[in-house]
Amino acid sequence: MCGIVGYVGERSAQDVVIDGLRRLEYRGYDSAGVALVHEGAIAGNKKAGKLANLEKAIAEEPLPVSTIGLGHTRWATHGAPNDRNAHPHRGYGGRIAVVHNGIIENFDSLRGRLEDDDIQLVSETDTEIVAHLLELQVESGEDLTTAMQRVCRRLEGAFTLVAIDAQDPDRVVAARRNSPLVVGLGEGENFLGSDVAAFIEFTREAMELDQDQVVTITRSGVEVSNFDGTPASGRVYHVDWDLSAAEKDGHDWFMRKEIFEQPRAVADSLLGRRSRSGALQLDEMRLSDQELRDIDKIIIIAAGTSFYAGLVAKYAIEHWCRIPVEVELSSEFRYRDPILDYSTLVVAISQSGETADTLQAIRHARTQRSKVLAICNTNGSTIPRESDAVIYTHAGPEIGVASTKGFLTQLVACYLLALYLAQVKGTRFGDEINQVLQQLESMPDHISAVLEKSEQVYDLAREHVDSRSVLFLGRHAGYPVALEGALKLKELAYLHAEGFAAGELKHGPIALIEQDMPVLCVVPPRGRDQLHDKMISGIQEVRARGARTVCLAEEGDSSIEPYADVLITLPRVPVLLQPLVAVVPLQLFACELATAKGHDVDQPRNLAKSVTVE
Repeated sequence: MCGIVGYVGERSAQDVVIDGLRRLEYRGYDSAGVALVHEGAIAGNKKAGKLANLEKAIAEEPLPVSTIGLGHTRWATHGAPNDRNAHPHRGYGGRIAVVHNGIIENFDSLRGRLEDDDIQLVSETDTEIVAHLLELQVESGEDLTTAMQRVCRRLEGAFTLVAIDAQDPDRVVAARRNSPLVVGLGEGENFLGSDVAAFIEFTREAMELDQDQVVTITRSGVEVSNFDGTPASGRVYHVDWDLSAAEKDGHDWFMRKEIFEQPRAVADSLLGRRSRSGALQLDEMRLSDQELRDIDKIIIIAAGTSFYAGLVAKYAIEHWCRIPVEVELSSEFRYRDPILDYSTLVVAISQSGETADTLQAIRHARTQRSKVLAICNTNGSTIPRESDAVIYTHAGPEIGVASTKGFLTQLVACYLLALYLAQVKGTRFGDEINQVLQQLESMPDHISAVLEKSEQVYDLAREHVDSRSVLFLGRHAGYPVALEGALKLKELAYLHAEGFAAGELKHGPIALIEQDMPVLCVVPPRGRDQLHDKMISGIQEVRARGARTVCLAEEGDSSIEPYADVLITLPRVPVLLQPLVAVVPLQLFACELATAKGHDVDQPRNLAKSVTVE
């Protein structure tokens, strides 16, 4: 999730672009860059790190005055966060400059064709491919709009692209497919941005584009076309948010915005995971198939929310791969003298890639000759650098301290790891793996369906603003969901909240039940009838003692209705994948309850986004 700005008008393009990037820096802070058209050439600069690094470089070496340009603040996907991989990228002759948000799935094959034509690539990014392809088209005589249409028809994946041509100082051209892009409409000027925060200082009139469309902005107007070149139109609307709300896409909190970004985040996490033959591929998997076949034990290490993702991973890996899995808290791992050797795979899960406990744990594992695989959201961070392999989650920056889309994309990465191991070890047939991949690919729509019912959850949360304690129950893969739901409530609402395996109720926790205590119950899908029936028994036990039961159950499950004071329906999905939809109402519940109590949801007390000390 990167920040993109484009401008053409009468103002200083550099000032407009830098101001826009400043407002979009929450979308990426690995690097930043700007490119301008001046006297038939591209002028610009780009620097790794935060936007301040770019501003310092421009202050030391000023760019020429220009009224057309583009800029980018990066959240790294392809290629480490450094100067070379920073955007904008230029074509082989320096005529085209391009910025990009998203992932080009077929970049490898396109890169091979460019190299066959003796075009030298200077970065590790998929974006540079587009710059060269566009330059080839404009050098053949096409204008930039036609070139963009033609190139986009060759691209696979999800992307927003914005480009300028040194020999065409009157237009900026952009394209989108399953990635955000909005047009700002001005008088004698027009704007492009990843969201309206990029230009809200200058105009509140905006245009929304459909999928697979190209937009050309000039000083005098905006033209929209489809990838096939046919004319199209966008939807014009008025932005009535203030700047703070604009940065949050109209939401009151970054966390709430990030909850609603989860369908897109899950889809992005699945991009590029199939080879041309249809097999599962993990580009960052630097361990050979033979090294993975030699693995006979897996230890997952993580902390907080990531630990609960690891608990779900245990169910998936053991079921699909028949490999024993242990899940350890990073902070405890190395102090118990764990048994490790070359046949042990240690999987480290960390959103930031800088979690101190987890980092020390993988260093200990490597001294014992174990292989280490990182699941991480931050390209170039320490934990992936010190691991033998990595699966990046591609969630984009997460500003809210309480993780939401970070958790869901970690789950996706865990499922992909489990399926990949099953593919390599031959414990599942190809059609079985393909079936699960198809089920995963349907998850964004299922998550969107859950989000459409958010008002029901908000009403429920506001009803419990005076509750002193809340319990969460689950079984099987629903048990980690119950733990995560309780953690979110602790983090945000500062309430006593506990998650339990429902089968453990009679072993002590049922003593906590009081009259009208809310108990949120994650009910397994009916396909696992034994689990389902036992969960109903647990719900009956707490309800008989006065609890108010809030049941999350799949749609059509009428058997749960007599035991639910409140029923929240979930899409019908397999039991192993249910955490992807079941956790979403619990996130919404915690966010809204904390809001109703007047708490700072994005920055809860005593907490930091990344724990970088032991």
